[in-house]
Amino acid sequence: MRIAIMGSGAIGGYIGVRLAQAGEDVTFIARGAHLEEMRRQGLQLESPLGNVHLPRVSVTETPRDIGDVDIVIFAVKLYDSEKAAAAVAPIVGRGTRVVTLQNGIDSVAILARFVPRLQVVGGAAYISGYLKQPGLIVHVGGATQFHIGGNGDAVIRAFRAACTGAGSIGLDTVENVDYVLWKKFVTLSAFSGATSLIRAGIGAILSDPQSRDFLDRLLYEAMAVASAAGHPMQDDFEAHVQSLWQNLPPDTRSSMANDLSRGKPLELEWLSGRIHALGRELGVPTPAHTAAYQALHLYGEGSANTHEANI
Repeated sequence: MRIAIMGSGAIGGYIGVRLAQAGEDVTFIARGAHLEEMRRQGLQLESPLGNVHLPRVSVTETPRDIGDVDIVIFAVKLYDSEKAAAAVAPIVGRGTRVVTLQNGIDSVAILARFVPRLQVVGGAAYISGYLKQPGLIVHVGGATQFHIGGNGDAVIRAFRAACTGAGSIGLDTVENVDYVLWKKFVTLSAFSGATSLIRAGIGAILSDPQSRDFLDRLLYEAMAVASAAGHPMQDDFEAHVQSLWQNLPPDTRSSMANDLSRGKPLELEWLSGRIHALGRELGVPTPAHTAAYQALHLYGEGSANTHEANI
């Protein structure tokens, strides 16, 4: 398959490395220091599931140079969505599927303003990793799980087969992708809000009664908002999330918490900020998320000259 990776950081880069190693035709889209390092030294992945060094990769800053592809993995930060969606539009042919693996619940709608809605496939990524330095992606550990829509679509079936053949990706297709997106949104908004505001890993938060209470309130508020919006969580959802958090490595933090510590822009508007806005719209009190949103808002734009590292 011809695959383009728009957003060659922790998520897109991880998938792209695994697929390229397996022999798929993968082109990475990157910019800045990450682009230059990939041109010089290729791309490295450090992972408990197997380290990879691709000394030569196909990489460009200009998507239109690639031509039509079968799959676009769309994994940019949410604040870069509109520019990135406009940039990939020229490589979306009639048979292309754009698979969005972003956080939040807005990425499909954003992409659909630039490419045909029927060619956009929503998805959620469960992977802990980060771009350690230009040209080096670190997968922290744990299972890698990617849940996407498009069940029954021939192009998505072929992509799923390619991921299976590559190994260590863990991609499956689902019938109800809306529930998958909302489930991830509810979980991540609480996790991101707590680890960012408290500035601690999940282990320390769970072991401190006051911090854990704050995390729980973030979760309950997000669940209430989801229910009011017509996307209630299933009965076993809370137990599943608590188990998920308890089994994470103690130092695990959200990508937003990591971005905060590095002075990068935050996805705050699409996480706690989105819960805050939806709560006001739907008449659901969200004091914990509102506190997280207001307390972190000052840092939402990040520090100067850090924006280029996010694709």
